[in-house]
Amino acid sequence: MTRSILIVDDDEAFASTLALSFERKGFKASVALNKEQAMLVAGQQQFTDMTLDLNLGEQSGLQLITQLRGLQPNANILILTGYASIATTVQAIKLGADNYLAKPADSAAVLRALDDDAGADISRDDDPSDFQPMSVSRLEWEHIQRVLNEHDGNVSATARALNMHRRTLQRKLAKRPVGR
Repeated sequence: MTRSILIVDDDEAFASTLALSFERKGFKASVALNKEQAMLVAGQQQFTDMTLDLNLGEQSGLQLITQLRGLQPNANILILTGYASIATTVQAIKLGADNYLAKPADSAAVLRALDDDAGADISRDDDPSDFQPMSVSRLEWEHIQRVLNEHDGNVSATARALNMHRRTLQRKLAKRPVGR
């Protein structure tokens, strides 16, 4: 049986490159650039695998997980994002995603994540001697992401909850923390 993959990403160049890479590996690849296209394509054909960008322009890929899972109950769903956080990872898995991978990612990394057991990248058995605490900027980023998630992505409500000016929050959201 030939594997088929639906790539849902608003970055057309990335999605096309990933699709071409998977076609070279023997997959049948389809691309959707937004929620509407994804629902249309997923309703018309069966897929063994799906990649879903967390940020689809102004839309959240998290809202699409349940709908895609309803149409494709047996497909592996992998969330891809350039803005990984613990809060969104946990929510994605709870909503039905099988795994989560931070961008940039090539087709080999995506394929490994699709073939891993559910959540394998999230619940690693780390050697305690290798433990390094998160940096203060990473802790702040994780906290902001959790509160943002609690307010359904509403920046103004999140800023009020954090007792922070909205513009300050927007600047912090635009910066991605380095390292752990």
